[in-house]
Amino acid sequence: MNVYILASAVGKGVGARLAPASGAPWPLVLLGAGLLTALGCGGGAAPTAAAPQPAEVGVVTVAPVSVPLTTELPGRVEAARVAEVRARAPGIVLERSFREGSDVAKGDVLYRIDPAPMRAALASAEATLARAEATLLQAKQRADRYAPLVASRAISQQDYDDATATRASAEADVAAAKAAVTTAKLNLGYATVTAPIAGRIGRAEVTEGALVGQGTATLLATVQQLDVVYVELTQSSAELQRLRRALRSGAMAPTAGADAVAVTILREDGSEHPQPGTLLFTDVTVNRSTGAVALRAEVPNPDGDLLPGEFVRARIPQAVLNDVLTVPQQAVSRKPDGATVLVVGADGLVAVRPVEVGDAVGDAWLVTKGLAAGDIVIVDGLQKARPGSPVTPVPLASGTP
Repeated sequence: MNVYILASAVGKGVGARLAPASGAPWPLVLLGAGLLTALGCGGGAAPTAAAPQPAEVGVVTVAPVSVPLTTELPGRVEAARVAEVRARAPGIVLERSFREGSDVAKGDVLYRIDPAPMRAALASAEATLARAEATLLQAKQRADRYAPLVASRAISQQDYDDATATRASAEADVAAAKAAVTTAKLNLGYATVTAPIAGRIGRAEVTEGALVGQGTATLLATVQQLDVVYVELTQSSAELQRLRRALRSGAMAPTAGADAVAVTILREDGSEHPQPGTLLFTDVTVNRSTGAVALRAEVPNPDGDLLPGEFVRARIPQAVLNDVLTVPQQAVSRKPDGATVLVVGADGLVAVRPVEVGDAVGDAWLVTKGLAAGDIVIVDGLQKARPGSPVTPVPLASGTP
């Protein structure tokens, strides 16, 4: 076994050397020398670790703002105008002149009904008119001849009265015959069925060869105007009354331009219709079965994206809340015992603040209790903020949660 011998006496200074025993390796000698050097270099304590720097957190400073109060109401899309095309003259359908689901213009020919019976009826009415006019001419001539004769007492007054009565009856027959001719012409015109409005036509209810107009006006097709549509909405009467009370008390201010309230339409998939609508009216009657009030909005629909019967939601501005406090929704933590936020005090330490929040305003909550103007609320870096610990607040850029 190798034995290492201290070559110099203890106490001879830092320059003492270690001499290895016979065959001892030099690296171990150097290691021993290093240990002795370390022990001999000063007797002070080791330096302490540096204190951690306060964590940076993103904050917003609470300030009073004015926010619009909006409500989302359910509704259904309805066509602005709906025209049921019906057969107004009886007969057999000879031709259908439209493609189902296509757009038609006002006056476009849709169906042709066999006009032969109507033409025959018109010819008969014209013949009756001609006969009535001939009878009237004869009656007039007789009455004209009797006029001087009754004055000279060549004929009796009775004969003259009969002649004038015959003339009046003939005039009435002519008027009736003219009306019959007009009716026959109308029926002949009804043999060509045209679109009463411009819009999109649905499916054909009858085909060629069908007998229509026998006793009832047979439905042939339906045309709906879709370039502008109505959205029928419903709002709870209780909610409407709360809004009106708040407006009367001054807690809320009415929206500017209340006579032309803009309406944003949201479709079933959550997408927004590109063209805003206009609120036309609010009904004055509450539905007895639902307790709701009806509203109607008019919405441009140039591309026909909104279809009748489609379920939508309408976002309607109703009032403005002045001088209210809001915080980003990300800053609010909800727990069973209530909502809280983390604030930075004047001493730079984090504190938990209980708050009461109301409605959502965009991506923020309306704070009704617990905060005051000037409070600094932590929004970003919540996981780094511990109650009672110091932090370095960094204002968030506008629009950055």
